Amino acid sequence: MGFGLNHRLDKRELLSATVSLLLASTVGAPAETTGAPIRFGLTPVFLTNDLELLGRLQSYLQRSTGYPVSLITRRTYQEITALLTSGQLDAAWICGFPYVAHRAELQLIAVPLWHHKPLYQSYLIADRDRQASSLWDLRGDIHAFSDPDSNSGFLVTRAALAERSLRPETFFAKTFFTYGHRDVIRAVGSGLAGSGSVDGYVYDVVAELEPDLTAGTRIMKASEWLGFPPIAAPKIPIDKMRLSALTKALWEMDKDEEGRVVLKMLRLDGFGAEDAASFDAIASKAALVAASG
Repeated sequence: MGFGLNHRLDKRELLSATVSLLLASTVGAPAETTGAPIRFGLTPVFLTNDLELLGRLQSYLQRSTGYPVSLITRRTYQEITALLTSGQLDAAWICGFPYVAHRAELQLIAVPLWHHKPLYQSYLIADRDRQASSLWDLRGDIHAFSDPDSNSGFLVTRAALAERSLRPETFFAKTFFTYGHRDVIRAVGSGLAGSGSVDGYVYDVVAELEPDLTAGTRIMKASEWLGFPPIAAPKIPIDKMRLSALTKALWEMDKDEEGRVVLKMLRLDGFGAEDAASFDAIASKAALVAASG
């Protein structure tokens, strides 16, 4: 999430294709690493496919763990979650919604700390000049969601509607998924959508690094604080030694010079060992939506 300081959204397709070619297969390890690679999955929680950031993250993890590291990227949460729950990844940076949906199959190994807390919010965003103050002012909108398995980019809004026995397909005139939080911002800013549901962390960092992208939008409403998208692993590890090394590397990233560079690019303070109970609020929203049909 060095967030494409020099990689604008109009280059995203090219970057995505390049990253897939570079990272989909096992990356050669430096001389000091040994053994099978750690396969670490990344979802659209990652702000951009920034090659510099991905390279620095991979370099830090390889040096810190002593293992070769393959960074596995996919377009949707569902694809990475499927790889994770089927035991094809050692760990993955996923979202709180798929984590609670598969909590019986997964273990929590680390949670990012943003502003020194393992929490973030979902934002409802709209056109900068629009006079609207609540979800209910958006009735009849074309609304952009990020991903059907995203907490901030779908579940929070879906649960708020379910509390009133409403559904997105009847409350909004039309909805669509952009499969990326930045693209939700872009859709609303360009007028393609009248409003959108987006990750507050992503929005705030994009506003800092690419203010032109958020300039035409505003935060209309923020949700309560919720568990930040976590790093999860299969309940039964593929390899306990590899997972232990990865977990230690994440927890100690803020104590390492190279690790701090990665964290600065991510605008994070570090990774912590948080209690799974911090995701209970997300689980409650998922249960409400499931009960609503």
